Amino acid sequence: MLATSAALIAGAGIASAETVVLENFTLIDGTGRAPQRNQSLVMVDGRVTQVGPAARIKAPRGATRENLRGKFLMPGIIDSHVHLGLVDGIDQSFPKYYDRANVEEQLKLYAAYGVTSVYTLGTDGDEIHTIIADQRRIGRIDGARAFTAGRGVVYKGSYGGVPGLDQQVSTPAETVAMVRREVAKGDDFVKLWMDDEFGDVAERMPYSISKAAIDTAHALNKKAVGHIFYLENGAGLVSQGVDGFMHQVRDKPIDAKLIADMKARQTWQIASTLSREASFTYKLLPFVDDPFFVRGVAPTTIAALKSPERQARLSNGPHFGKYPQVLDLALQNFGTMAKAGIPYGMGTDSGPTARFPGYFAHWELELMVKAGVTPLQALTAATGTNARFLNARDIGTVERGKWGDLLVLDRDPTADIRNTRSIRAVYVAGRKQPTIWETCTGQAANACGPATR
Repeated sequence: MLATSAALIAGAGIASAETVVLENFTLIDGTGRAPQRNQSLVMVDGRVTQVGPAARIKAPRGATRENLRGKFLMPGIIDSHVHLGLVDGIDQSFPKYYDRANVEEQLKLYAAYGVTSVYTLGTDGDEIHTIIADQRRIGRIDGARAFTAGRGVVYKGSYGGVPGLDQQVSTPAETVAMVRREVAKGDDFVKLWMDDEFGDVAERMPYSISKAAIDTAHALNKKAVGHIFYLENGAGLVSQGVDGFMHQVRDKPIDAKLIADMKARQTWQIASTLSREASFTYKLLPFVDDPFFVRGVAPTTIAALKSPERQARLSNGPHFGKYPQVLDLALQNFGTMAKAGIPYGMGTDSGPTARFPGYFAHWELELMVKAGVTPLQALTAATGTNARFLNARDIGTVERGKWGDLLVLDRDPTADIRNTRSIRAVYVAGRKQPTIWETCTGQAANACGPATR
């Protein structure tokens, strides 16, 4: 009788769990392995409990089942370089717009585009730590998961950060104190900026400051990542032990010495932000009428992008003519690093004005392939590799025990990287999220017309 009672109790526990079975899809698992046909998986309370050949997967009794024959399933995309809560449309202001509601709205937009996790890079207010703590406590969330560098380190009077957020330091001692203070708040990693905006800023961050930031991060068991532009600064930060670059070298072709030093020091190119560089080459973004883009922005934003005044202001900017060469160098250097075996992720630098959450991740993947990697390599960078950089063990691949953060596509993205846009479904922790094809920002739900995928 005791054995029978125990079995009944166990059975009741299984019945009460939320169980979802997805069947008969082609799996791109995020590890870099070739796609595997005729696969199925089981998720219980948001986590994958079984995954493998469909013939071997047993659907638990009472599970919700969905046949995905002809579809392609992969881990949710991870964007390793974003900024949250800075804008309303294309108007940017940290003091005006950074709050929990705006951050969470953007996290839901990322998820609609299949971006189920983001690394936010050094322009966050303290509210981000409450948001992330709540996410990790709840587990089964709506919207993308967030990891943060909190307030990144900016040398006083130099390039970096955002107006309205206190993050400037003048001395190594101030740098040590800031990094310790920020990590104590819950930063997942540490960010610093070393740039001079084409020489517009008088001084880049001194190496004494960057060394203090990197050494303190490592003393606290955190990784340190750098915003760079110049080859010489890349070399300098590698020699100091920086763990990764959040932009590509963009002033000249990288050399064999930097490649060798990055390999020796195990430095990652975690984001190349090719879509950021590409966006600066246009006075009117080329996708402004693309339904995949339009569904994610309000009509007022489209009108602002198309305004003749804005286009004239961009084309008359002092550095507008430099951006095509910057983009070419970024593409070339990313391709060189990838071919040389430098570990690389996928990151966009989306979030500031006119760099749009979610959409830019798909553009970034397209540009990575243009630069010389295969679609499968780009997808692996945007999933398993990005998760591995921060040792985010619950995401990034489709494996037993991990969160069911999934992207289901109508067409094969390993055959054509633009097929990442054929979004059929997005899951975060096993629950469907509204996709971009079910979204119509700033308008009535039916105003955007039927999904074209």
